[in-house]
Amino acid sequence: MSEWYVVGAQQKNGVLKDWQQYKKGVIVKVNSQNGKVTPCVEYTSPRRVVAEEKPSYSFTAATVEGGHMYVPTTTEVLVYELPSFNRVHYVSLPRFNDVHHVRPLRNGNLLVVNTGLEMVVEMNKIGQVVREWNVLGVDPWKWFDPNVDYRKVPSTKPHVSHPNYGVEMNGEIWVTRCLQHDLACVDDPTKTIPVGTTYIHDGIHYGDHLYFTQTDGKVITIRKSGMNERQVYDLNEFEGHQRELGWCRGIEVINPQEIIVAFTRIRPKKIKQNGVWVWDGDYGKEPTRIACYHLGERKLKWEMPLETYGLNAIYSVHRV
Repeated sequence: MSEWYVVGAQQKNGVLKDWQQYKKGVIVKVNSQNGKVTPCVEYTSPRRVVAEEKPSYSFTAATVEGGHMYVPTTTEVLVYELPSFNRVHYVSLPRFNDVHHVRPLRNGNLLVVNTGLEMVVEMNKIGQVVREWNVLGVDPWKWFDPNVDYRKVPSTKPHVSHPNYGVEMNGEIWVTRCLQHDLACVDDPTKTIPVGTTYIHDGIHYGDHLYFTQTDGKVITIRKSGMNERQVYDLNEFEGHQRELGWCRGIEVINPQEIIVAFTRIRPKKIKQNGVWVWDGDYGKEPTRIACYHLGERKLKWEMPLETYGLNAIYSVHRV
């Protein structure tokens, strides 16, 4: 197995706010054996579904299932037929803001993690909302106005939960809550599973385990049949030297011992010092890339930088 779809975005020139910074969504196919990278899709959203000023265009975390790729932008859900990448479906709803993930459910509907509204949405394939949940258990519209087109709202930050990845387990829908560092059942948010110690992403099924990334370079596995069984792998230690790995987000499991992990280059942030806004640090030294690790041997096997192919941020990785 040597081919992978990598999903993300190309950066604009200059340093912008995080909801302004991408110029297009990008999907490439990577062959880790011969190093070949093949462009699959470049995409910009219609202006009618994005903010008026300095809109950002990005693919976020996709799901590959049943010969299709289900991939969101921040305000849309697109479905591509594989391997042709012919687009076969499209939905955009006014409630969509900073969408982070989409996946098909067993009942045929689509689950959309609508991060900007702290919400998870179940909709049918023509875009009718079947159910919706606030991930903290309050009324979904307690903090928002259902009459507003949130696709036109540049950002709703700061968020109080920042949900980012949906998981279906035993007939229940769960979501990773980045700021709570946990996995929560949307029907009953008191049912939670602690995952990490800082920002988490993903929730990939493989066998009897879920695999999560933590943005500081850790991979966490949890056994589904015993949710207290948790294993943490610190990829920083696997590297054998001190370096800032990058923003760790996106994972694919090859087998119980080998994983592909995506890293996005760390960007400088604007902070306030003595009442003045300044840039905090330089760009990270390590490029945006995917990397293969052997968990049992605790080592890096290979890595492939992808910035020269138009990928400056990665949200998800999928086997071809």
